[in-house]
Amino acid sequence: GQAKGTAAPGATSGNGINFHGGPIMSNPIHLYYIWYGDWSKNTTAQSLLPFLANNIGASPYFNINTTYNQGSTASPVSKTVSLAGTASVTNYPYGTNLSDAQIRQVVIDAMNSGALPIDSDGIYFVLTSSNVNASSGFCTNYCGWHTYFSATVSGSRKYFKYSFIGDVSRCLAACAAQSASPNGNPGADGMASILAHELEEAASDPLLNAWYDTRGAENADKCAWTFGTTYTSNGALANMNIGGKDFLIQ
Repeated sequence: GQAKGTAAPGATSGNGINFHGGPIMSNPIHLYYIWYGDWSKNTTAQSLLPFLANNIGASPYFNINTTYNQGSTASPVSKTVSLAGTASVTNYPYGTNLSDAQIRQVVIDAMNSGALPIDSDGIYFVLTSSNVNASSGFCTNYCGWHTYFSATVSGSRKYFKYSFIGDVSRCLAACAAQSASPNGNPGADGMASILAHELEEAASDPLLNAWYDTRGAENADKCAWTFGTTYTSNGALANMNIGGKDFLIQ
């Protein structure tokens, strides 16, 4: 299902990516994390993923996204990325096997409760702990995905971008590139790679009608599970240093 901007297990090949007229994220990009479930066993993720959010925007890797714009004279994708808010949902209001609709509702709940701001320049990431599954195919059909919903806010139609990323320690063989990791936590490092994939797709193709190829593959799909030149860090492979930490990012 490319329609949901999925980061699928396995590689995607093919050439050519074209602009289809839709909007991109040209304003500074605000990331919001919603930690769903019990993260007490993976506190590394709760420090590593915010670190990534606050440092990836300045990286040469993310700056590739500035080559995408909305028409030749329009502003490009913003290279400014920051973590603008976090929320925790620890009481499992939708259980431990979430449907796509329930994942969307987790985002809406965070907005409606005031836990997170209502921000059309945001990308809301629903991050589920290792005991939580996504019933539409986490670990089998995909490792993460992004999409959007629309809502009327103060009388005008707004579009809100969101993404699902589960704790890949649930399925390292399917959703992590290696069983070791540069930051000593394969689940957290695996999530970092999936998060980077979904972030740049949401930035360049937020409403699924901007940048993709003839088969529907978005920019990160084109280099999924491709890492280029690597080096060794902490007994694991890495391919980039972001903000002083080593990562293996597809």
